[in-house]
Amino acid sequence: MHRFWLNSRNIQESRITGSELFPGSMLKPVFENVRLSSSMLDLMAEYYSATYETLNFRKPFGEGEADSIVIRVSIDKFGRCQIGSEVFGSGVSARHTNSSFVLAKFITNDGVVDTYPGQIQYFFTHTVDLPDGPTKHHLAYIRWYQHTNSADTRFYFSIDDEERSCNVEL
Repeated sequence: MHRFWLNSRNIQESRITGSELFPGSMLKPVFENVRLSSSMLDLMAEYYSATYETLNFRKPFGEGEADSIVIRVSIDKFGRCQIGSEVFGSGVSARHTNSSFVLAKFITNDGVVDTYPGQIQYFFTHTVDLPDGPTKHHLAYIRWYQHTNSADTRFYFSIDDEERSCNVEL
């Protein structure tokens, strides 16, 4: 928990690579053996290459080095994820979309740490065949909201003919 807190405070000095045991469980609805699109396979190969820095990955029949690990083409998709007592929803589980919104910190190209909002579309498990054996990864597919160029973007609108007004700041 302390390491997680440190990572959230100073992401520029906390490189995270590899994998660790998943402390939670994936919950229904479940869609098994969902075939990944070609573009999603490209993203997965890029993800694994960044996560396992000493290994190379590619999609089946894709271009890559001769020693590249070919990633599997199917996933198991889930609507919710439970870690400890907290349940996270997704867009797949309509009853739990309120708990599907997240904030994540990223380092931009110019080295600035910025926080991005997004919505979890679904959770999924994917197994990759590493040199020491198959390893199951528990991941989330997130749709990120577009970043605004202005540091101070405000919108004003009214509800019920000016009786109630709202101030929204992005």
